[in-house]
Amino acid sequence: MKKISRILILVSFLLLAVLMVSGVRAQTPAVYVITIQGTINPVLVDYVERGIEEAEDNGARALIIQMDTPGGLDTAMRDIVKLIVNSRVPVVVYVAPSGSRAASAGVFITIAAHVAAMSPNTAIGAAHPVSIGEEGEQAMSETMEDKVVNDAAAYIRSIAEAHNRNIEWAEKAVRESVSATEREALELNVIDLIAADLDDLVAQLDGRQVTMINNQVITLQTAGAAIVDVPMKAIESFLYTLADPNIAYLLLSIATLGIMAELFNPGLIFPGIVGGISLLMAFYSLGVLPVNYAGILLIVLAIGLFIGEVLTTTFGIFTIGGLVSLVAGSLVLFKGASPEFQIDPWLIAIVCIVITAFMAFLIQRAIVAHRRQAYTGREELIGKTATVKVALNPEGMVLYKGERWTAISESGDVKTGEDVVIKKMDGLVLYVVKKQDMPSEGKQKR
Repeated sequence: MKKISRILILVSFLLLAVLMVSGVRAQTPAVYVITIQGTINPVLVDYVERGIEEAEDNGARALIIQMDTPGGLDTAMRDIVKLIVNSRVPVVVYVAPSGSRAASAGVFITIAAHVAAMSPNTAIGAAHPVSIGEEGEQAMSETMEDKVVNDAAAYIRSIAEAHNRNIEWAEKAVRESVSATEREALELNVIDLIAADLDDLVAQLDGRQVTMINNQVITLQTAGAAIVDVPMKAIESFLYTLADPNIAYLLLSIATLGIMAELFNPGLIFPGIVGGISLLMAFYSLGVLPVNYAGILLIVLAIGLFIGEVLTTTFGIFTIGGLVSLVAGSLVLFKGASPEFQIDPWLIAIVCIVITAFMAFLIQRAIVAHRRQAYTGREELIGKTATVKVALNPEGMVLYKGERWTAISESGDVKTGEDVVIKKMDGLVLYVVKKQDMPSEGKQKR
């Protein structure tokens, strides 16, 4: 009994210790951190939404969005702003690390934060609108451009006013593309503080009051809070990588080569599979980028011309047209877009060179095939050597590849067992000549 009592006491003690540790962990304050590095696109919207939800569900004291962006899509930016504004946990946008920037769409996101911060040697600004939503870059009339700019200016004024930030500077960032360093931004009341790193930021956040969407005033209590990193999931990282103009263009090029290789050599399977998968991924990538539909149509035309070359063999005419269409489509695919949505010119040059080399190989193969003597049908017999089975006087019978043919000699009588060369064919009758009567270059071996 004593032994059982000791065991029960020990188990009870262990359970109590576990409960105490769990309680301490539950009471430990935490600040969640997500990282945006690159262009603003729909994939980031899902990532930010997941980060906010995890921070809310786990009772985080705040969510920090560490950001370095050259800008991005207007629709994605507005979605992220709505997530921040309607968040039930205070959101801090931190332009970091040193050397980072919050340009274009990044300005709107920074100003929408409950607390805006920057690290040393960073910049913010240049928010003049370039793209028109997800529909892609389009040539805008002066009236349309005024509408777009006025809409963006009104939007950023509303955001700045809601967070007691410099409305005048915010509007200039849209209309005049002005920018500011972290020191200038702090002096102009564009941001709230400058922090050297995340630990410094968390320390400075402690005791700061923020106003949420329902006018509830919250005092941040971040002293001693643990910093919890919320990285992108593997699928999010993969999709974000796909949402890059250079990747989209490369996938489109691989799809073109794979499909052409499969058409030229039916049954290879592997090139067709690679080409099909690449094409589907390219469709996804283009679907989240500001593409110009004229560029897509030109590239589709180029692919059609390349396939036409493979199927009809125009000896380069379709290939030249396809290359012109491909180059033109590549140059206008993201025409008018901001620099982060432009294809690297070197990539265009490399793709065009590779496709040109591939098509030259196909054309060379086609020319050789056209020049080669036929291997089937009547043409296959011409110039071949047969053996006389029934003497030709001048008509008789010859044997060719185990088959007996009626033959007529055009060079006199031929004895059984001698070799003759098939000169021509009329119906099922072969016209032959003695092998020694053929010019040396015309003799062929069986």
